[in-house]
Amino acid sequence: MMEFLYFPEDKSEYLPAFIVLVIFMLLAVGAMYLIYKKSKKEEELFNEKYSQHNIEEDDENSSNENH
Repeated sequence: MMEFLYFPEDKSEYLPAFIVLVIFMLLAVGAMYLIYKKSKKEEELFNEKYSQHNIEEDDENSSNENH
């Protein structure tokens, strides 16, 4: 029967696992950076699109209050 946890005597067997871990961590950080960058662009587009809409509503509301 194979042991559930295997801790090798030769510590060089840990090296491939460590290399794979580092590669996946770098890919995860890169993916998060791209998601963050895309999110910032979408936020800017949203603010540009709806800031003009909000300004128009504020102008209408202020003109209706004056009358």
